[in-house]
Amino acid sequence: MSITRNPIAWAVLAFVAIVVLMGTLYTVPENQQAVVLRLGKPERIVNAYNPKAAFGASGAGLVAKVPFIENVVFVDKRVLDLDMEEQTVLSTDQLRLVIDAFARFRIVDPLRMVQTVGTEENVADALKRILASKLRNELGKQPFAALLSPERTAMMDDIQGTVNRQARQYGAEIIDVRIKRADLPTGTPLDSAYERMRSARQQEAATIRAQGQKQAQLVRADADANAAKIYAASFGKDPEFYAFYRAMQSYRTTFTDSTSTIVLSPNNEFLREFEGRKSNR
Repeated sequence: MSITRNPIAWAVLAFVAIVVLMGTLYTVPENQQAVVLRLGKPERIVNAYNPKAAFGASGAGLVAKVPFIENVVFVDKRVLDLDMEEQTVLSTDQLRLVIDAFARFRIVDPLRMVQTVGTEENVADALKRILASKLRNELGKQPFAALLSPERTAMMDDIQGTVNRQARQYGAEIIDVRIKRADLPTGTPLDSAYERMRSARQQEAATIRAQGQKQAQLVRADADANAAKIYAASFGKDPEFYAFYRAMQSYRTTFTDSTSTIVLSPNNEFLREFEGRKSNR
């Protein structure tokens, strides 16, 4: 019987063709890099990361490979998160701090990554160990106040540069390193730190208040001296006006309380200004 007339043979041939076709063609997404291995050895990279490549022109899409001889390892092309576990650091002012940090990285050399650690998870684990060690070393050289100041940005940039040099051996690039939270451990250490901070602020406030009172006394004394000088000068120029002014000041002070009663004789010297001044003419 001819093979062309045998439907079973046609079915077997079709099945073999489909299997070969499926083993030959594969799809590389735009957000993935493909490392093609021939008998376990890296052969080529498809859709490799290139920051200058235009979207849609990087090699993604339907690609062919040698079936049964070549296999494909996909590597993420996007920026990946590296969430660190909390690290305990002893600052230079002997404060035990809990540091919660994170980083972002990208696989820029998938071939090196496959050759060194194999998978993205292994890269992330290696970078976590490197970053944790660098954080403890660098932050342990700083006082607690430096972690709350603008100096922290420059500190993080230095840590990023150092970790980046070690990340290249795994084909990775560190995009960013940041501290989410830097705090004292909860419990007695935190309460003691708050009490020290409160005492320091109260002492600072008392010092500022004392300096303000001293300055106020100096200003008041200077004003009183100037006032006395002005009074003396005015008394020398016009004694009668000075006596009138002093009487008016005395009246203002005495008669402010409307509930009080003052009994004086009509010709009392205190009421002289109410009688008016007699003309010398």
